[in-house]
Amino acid sequence: MANIKSAQKRIRVAAKRQAQNKHVKSFTKTAIKKVTVAATAKNADSKTLLVQAIAAIDKAASKGVYHKNTAARKKSRLTKMVNKAI
Repeated sequence: MANIKSAQKRIRVAAKRQAQNKHVKSFTKTAIKKVTVAATAKNADSKTLLVQAIAAIDKAASKGVYHKNTAARKKSRLTKMVNKAI
């Protein structure tokens, strides 16, 4: 454990941010998985799930959880998958 007051605060802040980032990343991964499952099963609702997943990815990218290029790559791959399935 750190002895300096500012270092102790950094540890607390880092833990809080880590928990928030984990929540955002988990939510995004769940949305991506729903799209993947729907696309492989060729469900008609995969388009609506894709829109929700893209919104989640954009939100994660705006918060800094994902790099903008990573977000673009994920969106592109999901869109290709859904378009191929339909």
